[in-house]
Amino acid sequence: MGTPAAPLYSILTYGQHENTKILRKYKENLIYYKRYIDDIFGIWVDTTEYTWESFKSDLNQFGTLQWNTENPTTSTTFLDLHIQIDRNIIITKTHQKKLNLYLYIPPTSAHPASCFKGLITGEIIRYWTQNSKHEDFIHITQQFIQRLIQRGHRLQDIIPVLRTAASTIDSVQGNREPTNSRTNNDDTLYIHWKFHPRDIKKNVIRQIYNKSLKDHDGFLQMRIAMSRPSNLRDILCRTQIPLVDGRNVSNILQKIRNPT
Repeated sequence: MGTPAAPLYSILTYGQHENTKILRKYKENLIYYKRYIDDIFGIWVDTTEYTWESFKSDLNQFGTLQWNTENPTTSTTFLDLHIQIDRNIIITKTHQKKLNLYLYIPPTSAHPASCFKGLITGEIIRYWTQNSKHEDFIHITQQFIQRLIQRGHRLQDIIPVLRTAASTIDSVQGNREPTNSRTNNDDTLYIHWKFHPRDIKKNVIRQIYNKSLKDHDGFLQMRIAMSRPSNLRDILCRTQIPLVDGRNVSNILQKIRNPT
């Protein structure tokens, strides 16, 4: 909440407490400890020197906010992942909050088609990575497709993107180079184009390029980088902080380098 720098402040300030007290004192108990802003996941081992209650107390010996802690268990949820130990085997499953509205990009939105493709591909890869059991992956993928349809998308538009995502996963698992592997940026010509739903399509731009410049510009390939135009949110909810008295960043940096 508030300034975009707020999470960085919290990470750095509480990190000082972790490094100077928590991780030093409980290094024998915490064989694994990771924190993402205000969510902590760890593996705790009991010892005779320190107890779980003393650890919880030391967590709260900093600032005014207090941590809500779960007692050690073999099953928990961390962010979007449910983790369980079953017969010495770690089983993971995608976790989704009950109040999630799943407001995916609707088909009438003026977003480039690549945004819709990236949404589906990214989600399918995440589901495949997070779900240990195939039945869990199938179930959550079916739910994902149904939610996209409820947002107005057509199944015939979703299926080709799903197949592309599946091909990407198969390529990684088979240690094969993905079909869209990146090359050296020096060998690629990038064309920046601001997207509009009624403007010229990417495939038309590519056809024009192939007929006119492809064999003469010295590049191995061409990529079209689409960006969205400014919207009402950009105009009404600006986050830039204006500098007073006509000062600008260049002048401030110059004074830092040359204080005299």
